[in-house]
Amino acid sequence: MNPDITARRGPGLSGVALALVLGLLWVVGWYWQTARDMAGIWWRSDTYAHGLVVLPIFAWLVWRARDRMAGLGPQPSGWMALPAAAAGLLWLLGGLASVAAAQHFALVTMLFCVFLGSLGWKLGRVLLFPLLFLFFAVPIGDFMLPTLMHYTAEFTVWALRLSGVPVYQEGLHFVVPNGRWSVVEACSGSRYLIASLMVGALYAYLNYRSLRRRLLFMLVAAIVPILANWLRAYMIVMIGYLSDNTLAVGVDHLLYGWVFFGIVIFLMFWIGGRWREEPVYPTPLAEAADASVAARPWAAVMVLALAVTPFPALLRALEAPVAAFPVALSAPAPAAGWYAEDATAIAYRPHYAGARVEAFGAYRDEAGSPPVGLSIAWYYAQRDDSEMLKWGNGVVSAREDGVDILRREVRSVAGGLALVQTLITSPQGNLLVWHLYRLDGLNFHRDSEVKLRLALERLVGREDASAAIVLATPVGDDAGRAGQRLEAFLGAHLAAIEMAVDRTAESIPE
Repeated sequence: MNPDITARRGPGLSGVALALVLGLLWVVGWYWQTARDMAGIWWRSDTYAHGLVVLPIFAWLVWRARDRMAGLGPQPSGWMALPAAAAGLLWLLGGLASVAAAQHFALVTMLFCVFLGSLGWKLGRVLLFPLLFLFFAVPIGDFMLPTLMHYTAEFTVWALRLSGVPVYQEGLHFVVPNGRWSVVEACSGSRYLIASLMVGALYAYLNYRSLRRRLLFMLVAAIVPILANWLRAYMIVMIGYLSDNTLAVGVDHLLYGWVFFGIVIFLMFWIGGRWREEPVYPTPLAEAADASVAARPWAAVMVLALAVTPFPALLRALEAPVAAFPVALSAPAPAAGWYAEDATAIAYRPHYAGARVEAFGAYRDEAGSPPVGLSIAWYYAQRDDSEMLKWGNGVVSAREDGVDILRREVRSVAGGLALVQTLITSPQGNLLVWHLYRLDGLNFHRDSEVKLRLALERLVGREDASAAIVLATPVGDDAGRAGQRLEAFLGAHLAAIEMAVDRTAESIPE
């Protein structure tokens, strides 16, 4: 064999490749359920369908970089086991809190650590972008939906009024003279934004050398799809308005959106091409073979494998089911100035599936104002089928027809208590809904904070008893009075509600 060719292949590279492949298979095998969940999301979700092409693009980018890797010797490093273990801990917390996005991100991070730990920094630096590109496979972005939907609705209404079209707006819903429109999840623009970021990152990497130009193009790739989606929403409503709803509805509604978005992205890339830089890669110097390298990748991969192995078994141990036990929970008695109504006085019910026990009550003040409904859902030993905070649970069920969120915001009431205020529409009319959570004798309003606390409770083996507390009242003609009514009720009954929730935890068996 020609010795020059041997040198160009790099010392010990074949052994590193074998160790790397086995290390990756080891991680995927232990976290197979998470990997399968990610692939399932890619397959069935339009928003995250780009995940199907991330691995093929990654493989192509690695193959494209083969000349730059030639002659570079691997320098396996076991210290990457530290971030790999941190990713494993994140995966465990995500499992305990049932945050799938955290587990997906953690799995990709573990694979990233195996790559970098097996190859070392010299080869890893050459493959840094392909490795970072793998994170586009993480199906994450749903948290952006409320914000994107809000600003899409605001821009659309503003642009319609600027065009002389009269509009009546209620949150994400608005009415023009010949039709009613609403901004739903498909109109948020999240799928445009995520796809644009992925393609924009690839375009910037392939067409620019300087980090500054790459970051600037990435910024453009983030801003343009948002603006394009706002214009798309406005154009669809205007086309529907001008055509008396004969165009831009149904299937062509989506078609116009994707065609317009495709044109905008094409123009963005065409303009970006004007500043294209030819890539310049330094020719790597061949390195002398190091006999010790042959054993180092196996040692590094073994350390990495041991660092990520314990977490699935630990999660299974912490997820052991807890047998059912009798639980007593009842709505508190009415305070002075209030009296109890039949629970059917207010038909609204929040949706909290999987609760160990629920309690409902209806109250009316002595002035005869509209009723206030109280709902308490109490949870303990939460698992996949019995979680307080999961998709489908909340003040509005995604499966309930005729009930939708008009506006949501955080509100502070007397005493400094913070809670979430939601204005919803229902077949019985608009309702003002307040909700908060109680855990460990404390009140919270942020889902993320409750999720983290529940995960930490489970991690240290403590009880995860918690409750969702929901108040609701009809809005009528004055939302301000509805808020005052809920605040008066809460001020008179909060201590009793807290006591009822805390006493329920006393029934937990030893």
